[in-house]
Amino acid sequence: MLLSLAIRDVVLIDRLELTFQPGLSVLTGETGAGKSILLDALGLALGGRGDSSLVRQGAAQAVVTTEFDVPPNHPARAPLIDQGIDPGATLVLRRVLSADGRSRAAINDQAVSVGLLRTVGERLVELQGQFEQHGLLDAATHIELLDAFAGHPVPRAEVRRAHEVWQQAVRVLHDTQQANARAKAEEDYLRHVHAELEALAPRGGDEENELSHRRSGLQHRDKLVAAVTTVHGELAAERGAAQILATAARQLGRLAGELRDQAAPALASLDRALAEVNDALAQLAALARGEDGGAATLEQVEERLFALRAAARKHHVSVEDLPRLHQRFANQLAQLDQGETAIAEFTKVEAEAKHAYHSMAERLSAARAKAAARLDKAVMAELAPLKLEKARFHTALSRQPEEAWNADGIDRVVFEMATNPGTALAPLGKIASGGELARAMLAIKVVLAGASPVPTLVFDEVDSGIGGAVAAAVGQRLARLGKGLQVLVVTHSPQVAARGDHHWRVLKQGAGKSVVTTAEALPAAARREEIARMLSGAVVTDEARAAADRLMTANT
Repeated sequence: MLLSLAIRDVVLIDRLELTFQPGLSVLTGETGAGKSILLDALGLALGGRGDSSLVRQGAAQAVVTTEFDVPPNHPARAPLIDQGIDPGATLVLRRVLSADGRSRAAINDQAVSVGLLRTVGERLVELQGQFEQHGLLDAATHIELLDAFAGHPVPRAEVRRAHEVWQQAVRVLHDTQQANARAKAEEDYLRHVHAELEALAPRGGDEENELSHRRSGLQHRDKLVAAVTTVHGELAAERGAAQILATAARQLGRLAGELRDQAAPALASLDRALAEVNDALAQLAALARGEDGGAATLEQVEERLFALRAAARKHHVSVEDLPRLHQRFANQLAQLDQGETAIAEFTKVEAEAKHAYHSMAERLSAARAKAAARLDKAVMAELAPLKLEKARFHTALSRQPEEAWNADGIDRVVFEMATNPGTALAPLGKIASGGELARAMLAIKVVLAGASPVPTLVFDEVDSGIGGAVAAAVGQRLARLGKGLQVLVVTHSPQVAARGDHHWRVLKQGAGKSVVTTAEALPAAARREEIARMLSGAVVTDEARAAADRLMTANT
């Protein structure tokens, strides 16, 4: 609901703040007082087109601020949440228009694009009489309005779910077909590369570091063998350490009796030394033969290392990632081998999901056809009292081609109308503007009062060219709308004005270049005087006051 409208430096308005209540609010005033300026300002705050001519002469910029009380789950909050903007308890929409034509927008004091401002504004207020292509004039909204009027949320929800299941099946099938097509296009390459990696059998992990370390050791083996051979020769040579120790041990071993006992410790030491030397000789001999007695040669290690590195460079991966690459190619080949089977399975799943969606959409379409007939009848019943008895309203329900099927079903819904006899039905947005269309919109809105989520309706020109009983009928319907929605109407009709729950009078003050437009809320006595003025003109007579009393009393 619109809580307030603050206007600064817009055309003839210097400073103006209006607060609004639920129900029907009427705005009256003499021709040229500036009632349309209020609507222009409101439209500007809701994201409408900005023109530098709206800026008050001599001012640097025009500023319009609106505040709305919006329920927690209202659709106007969704686009703000998507943009990371906290909707807060109320929504404050502001538009600043500079004299040079530049424009800025803000919601809850956060800068936003004019497009986002318009998106939010269209979900808060519907301006009838401005005739821009939104609200009822936007055919894209008609299918949702028809469904809300029909009151079949469950079938609609089922169709949405079925459509999502179908589209998911379409995506899976498409992805499988694409992957299979790519695999087939690269089949020869895949099989060749997979065979190379299969033969190479990369182990991953630290294999590259291990091979590099072994290669480094093997590259220095010649020096090791030479040193080992020299040491071994010196230890094992005639009169070498081994022979000297063995000879010394034999000599001490020949001693007998008490001498042998005295030499026993020395003999034990010689035996130990000889054993250590023999162990050293065995280890040196093993080193000379090779550390692991069958290890790969330097050539073999280098061949393996270089092959791994070459494969990694070829495929732009690390040696460590070669096993994963090998597995990926294996998976692609498996997918290729199984692709046709998978495509056949997913084709069946997609066909079943499509059939389920189409069956549910057909049920919804049948329900819509019945609801459309009821809607047409209800709107036609509202047209006659509004001096549109020769007008025709029709809900055009047509089937869309398969490529246009969507979460809303298989139908296209367009509200069509012909306001004059002999003219062809046309979408609402194609009808010439004016009082007839405004009254037609009123009739449709009365019927669809509970269908639209927009909480505030604004009517202009709805009483253009009518009076008497027709004006009373317009006022009656506006009052009915005001029972469930917030309705603002700019009117020249006393019959409409008398129906208002709240009354604002728009007037000019000052003279010459200092003329400004202002507005004032009217209490009961002032309302009587204003309605009397609307009845009699410049001179308010007692008869006009009495007539105003009758109108106001009849509507209480």
